[in-house]
Amino acid sequence: MYGLLKGLRVVEGAAFVAGPTCGLHLAQMGAEVIRFDAIGGGPDFRRWPLTPAGDSLYWEGLNKAKKSVALNLSSPEGRDLAVAIATAPGENAGLFVTNYPVDGFLSYEKLKARRADMICVRVMGWADGAPAMDYTVNAAVGIPMMTGPLDRPDPVNHVLPAWDLLGGAYGAFSLMAALHDRRASGQGREVRVPLSDLAATSLAHMGQLAEVLTTGKDRPRLGNSLFGAFGRDFACADGRRLMVVAITPKQWRGLVAALGLNEAVAALETELSADFAKDEGARFVHRERLFPLFEAAFAQRSSAELGPLLDGQSVTWGPYQSLHEAATGDARLFTQNPVFQTIANPSGLSYPASGPPGTLAGEPRGALAPAPRLGQHTDEVLAEVLGLSSHEIGRLHDAGLVAGPEAR
Repeated sequence: MYGLLKGLRVVEGAAFVAGPTCGLHLAQMGAEVIRFDAIGGGPDFRRWPLTPAGDSLYWEGLNKAKKSVALNLSSPEGRDLAVAIATAPGENAGLFVTNYPVDGFLSYEKLKARRADMICVRVMGWADGAPAMDYTVNAAVGIPMMTGPLDRPDPVNHVLPAWDLLGGAYGAFSLMAALHDRRASGQGREVRVPLSDLAATSLAHMGQLAEVLTTGKDRPRLGNSLFGAFGRDFACADGRRLMVVAITPKQWRGLVAALGLNEAVAALETELSADFAKDEGARFVHRERLFPLFEAAFAQRSSAELGPLLDGQSVTWGPYQSLHEAATGDARLFTQNPVFQTIANPSGLSYPASGPPGTLAGEPRGALAPAPRLGQHTDEVLAEVLGLSSHEIGRLHDAGLVAGPEAR
């Protein structure tokens, strides 16, 4: 963890991936992030994967370094407490991250009525307010029709929730941008971040929207091949497969040299009147002629032999491995990566957990804070943020409007 955002207070009322990821990014950069949930947990509190005892590893991972408040969100007074916490005074407060609907008790109008300079980042499904999740948005923009084997007619879902993860990062960026403006103008605002718009704009940014509109047809499935350049998986003599990518001229020359294919590739260039080193598109257009040369070269050597050859030529490549293999044997990713620290978690389990993916060069990482127990900071937040007395807090507990952590 780092302390760049120390002094900021962000309130999070969100579930699933995008909103909690936004809060996680801010918390791990030093902001005080207060998350409120329904008593007993929200819709993601028991989401898989689970520990043998039924605790959510998913929830633990997304809520590291946050404070937890448990409220009776089905009651008017409990909802009013949520609004009060989100809109509490303070120069570096009034910052709220949510995926609750545009209308309702957490609407921007109701938040702004309590605090005029309120900043709210609202993650949404569709921009018109219709519900959506990463996988349904992916289906709508055509990603599953571009993914999978060449000869497969039906869609293939991508398992990574890309728009959720991008939504969390973009939400954190949007909140900091709005805060920067508020410090100059005094103005609050609501920033809406629909997953549908994240997907649509991302495809447009990468030229894929223009591609289908100008060609009049969809991009075909390419299996494991890279679009527009040279890249694919190849089988080694020991049966392992390596993913190799050659986009730049240097990457291409290095790959050809590492495999001893200079003469064979030169002969093919002469035959086809192509310059593969200068033109990455030519490598893609003529991939069916190039692939057999590379398949044969990879098949002659084991992965252990190929690794040093490829590294020696600065080739961009990587082995295929399962997550378990990576988690237990890959030093760069997990076992010796300083991003990770082994911590004790609310579930009672200790395992490596991740800090912020960005590294402040030359600065030490602080100790990683685990996720809270549900309701762990209820009394603290009610007293320090809302200024309630112990008598008032006791009344709220007695009325079932708030809850502390359950005994384990």
